[in-house]
Amino acid sequence: AAGARPIIPQRTCMPRQRAFDPIKYKLRNQIERTIGKLKQLRRIATRYDRIPQNYLASLCLAALSFWC
Repeated sequence: AAGARPIIPQRTCMPRQRAFDPIKYKLRNQIERTIGKLKQLRRIATRYDRIPQNYLASLCLAALSFWC
């Protein structure tokens, strides 16, 4: 009703298949996996840093460790 469009593909057992964008699905999957990896880090998941700048710095350091 709100005009949202699905990004994930429908299961193959469903009788009516809907169209989806495989490029958007791939990007969405990468983002979700990265967030899942970040949540495994205790400092990020429990948000020890209460100051937003410190939390952002911790996020950047954690993301850098995944990237390198």
